[in-house]
Amino acid sequence: MAATGLLLAGYLALALAVDPYDTGRPRLLARDGVRPQGPRTATASRGRDPAFTAAIVGNSHIQLVSPSRLREATGLPFVQLAVPGTGPGEQLLVAEYFLRHHPHARALVLGVDSAWCTGDPALPPLKPFPSWLLADGEMGYLRGLLRIRVAAEVVNRIGWALRKAPRRAVPDGYWDYEPDYLALGAPDGPGWEGFRTRRAPDDPDPGSGGPAFPAAERLRALARGLDPATRLVVLFPPVHAPARDRPGTPRAAASAACRAALAAAVAPRGRVVDWSGDRPESRDPALFFDATHYRQPLARRIEADIAAALRASPERGTEAPRP
Repeated sequence: MAATGLLLAGYLALALAVDPYDTGRPRLLARDGVRPQGPRTATASRGRDPAFTAAIVGNSHIQLVSPSRLREATGLPFVQLAVPGTGPGEQLLVAEYFLRHHPHARALVLGVDSAWCTGDPALPPLKPFPSWLLADGEMGYLRGLLRIRVAAEVVNRIGWALRKAPRRAVPDGYWDYEPDYLALGAPDGPGWEGFRTRRAPDDPDPGSGGPAFPAAERLRALARGLDPATRLVVLFPPVHAPARDRPGTPRAAASAACRAALAAAVAPRGRVVDWSGDRPESRDPALFFDATHYRQPLARRIEADIAAALRASPERGTEAPRP
């Protein structure tokens, strides 16, 4: 038992010193960034990077919004912190982590989709998510280090850091999924129409949210805690027209009520970019891969609206600083 305890203490000391996911804790290996890996674990490094003072947070429904193009349009150094397959609980955790490391952030852009309309106040993860990696407390972080995968990453981190010129994960976090979709075949080929009209399997029913939407309350608390100079933009992403809620149905009414609650949560200090309604672009199948994932031409138009919202002055309060 004593030997096991010493071994465990030795491993934790090594893991803390190595800092396998570059969380900024005291470390022996002076290497910034992480080796190429998925955004679930790379977010800890990107979210604290002082090179970026503006962030894009959400899931794959905002993943194609380019941080470099937004930087060109606004002058703000953006990092893309979207994590596919996440819901409001995980996304709020990512946003809070970024703001904890950037208390005077210049901008925060949140992709808010139908997953935010859940009625579960716990906002449980849609898929496994390393919440411990972004948590503020040290005990949760220590418990998180006690995982086989993390132990393997400690070893990987040592080997990666000792290389002369190690390959690093993209610092600004941009991951263009369009080539991955195109590898499945031409979007106008047989079988694609079914993808564009089918609702995503993890898309919750907003009718279950009832009159209250817990994610809206969490969003309101986040907005109120922002630095006065931080610009906040909420994006309601587009949905391909055949997959949208049918007008006049209870589901459509619940979705509208949810969007209204989310918009009210960020008023008046934040602005809403709403692409969820009936637009000509939402009826163009060439702009979508599936019901909720759009292509680069539509991403460019959304980026232009986000940039305009960032440049605009709030309806009330002092005028926001110009980028």
